Amino acid sequence: MDLIWIVFAAAAAVAVTGLATAWAQGRIGPAVAASLAEKPELATTAIILVAIPETMVILGFVVAVMILLRGVG
Repeated sequence: MDLIWIVFAAAAAVAVTGLATAWAQGRIGPAVAASLAEKPELATTAIILVAIPETMVILGFVVAVMILLRGVG
């Protein structure tokens, strides 16, 4: 029974961060497109703003791996 909860916790760690990233990029994308239309020199800043939410998914994956390794071992 404990294995089910461990797997569920690992899946939740990835799912929640994935949904949060999707929501954030859904808000950032149109704003970046509008700002690039007015000021093309902001391209570097735009790339950074789009890349920052991706780190949430990477951290969620790391947490999921840690949960699985700790729970199985």
